[in-house]
Amino acid sequence: MELHLRPSPIAGLWYEGERKVLAREVDSYLDAVQLPALNGQVIAVIAPHAGHRYSGPVAGYAFAAVRGSAPDLVGVLSPFHNYHHAPLLTAAHDGYVTPLGNIPIDGQAVDDLDAKLAAAGGPVLTRISNDPEHSLEIELPFLQRALTSTWKLLPVMVRAQDAPTCKVLGKALADVLRERKALMVASTDLSHYHEQQMALTLDRALLAQVEAFEPETLFDLERSGRGSACGLGAMAAVMWAARELGANKVEILRHATSGDITGDYSAVVGYGAAAIIKTY
Repeated sequence: MELHLRPSPIAGLWYEGERKVLAREVDSYLDAVQLPALNGQVIAVIAPHAGHRYSGPVAGYAFAAVRGSAPDLVGVLSPFHNYHHAPLLTAAHDGYVTPLGNIPIDGQAVDDLDAKLAAAGGPVLTRISNDPEHSLEIELPFLQRALTSTWKLLPVMVRAQDAPTCKVLGKALADVLRERKALMVASTDLSHYHEQQMALTLDRALLAQVEAFEPETLFDLERSGRGSACGLGAMAAVMWAARELGANKVEILRHATSGDITGDYSAVVGYGAAAIIKTY
């Protein structure tokens, strides 16, 4: 049966559009990484989502942490940068397509997550077609090159930026993944369009709370203007889910800004990579 695939609005723009060139580019980011010893099972990673030219060197650290892994299901949670009335969105397609090939969506996992959200009294998933969201898709070529298995995707775009909704989502997600050989990815950039020193201050404050494994505090930090992340809800939900699945440590792997690539430090975007680990 032919898959009803979500067409890519960003291949050839946000990342390389030709298969061999894209594979070579992504591999170069992964190959350049020198990871610390992680000493545990990586339950989830946090990765940035700008164009590969800008955030690829940082994203490489997140996906190098799971390089060679062989999950059968990958839950990717991202923000949704366009307007929609619903707090939680998913693709109304059978799969995603990148120049590296097709990625089928696990429809049963989507339905299971929807049911668990409904049972918990939370918002359910709204299915949308032909979405323009870059922040979920941009992670897929890294997964296609880093993972060694034939895996399916559980895509969730999180418009909600409140702790109660994201905590319910995290718990429901953990319940879906608990008996599966699964990996989670939280897609987020950090501060936006501050000069370099201010960006470093804001990003370090937020990453300190991520490293402390305290998703509860992230919302207060953003409300007070002491740190920010456009994928805050997605990141917090993944942290809550990972905690439910036994993770007990977050390792910050890399932090940089767009200025480190462009040389323009007057208005930068922050990028961070982290691994969420269940230690041995």
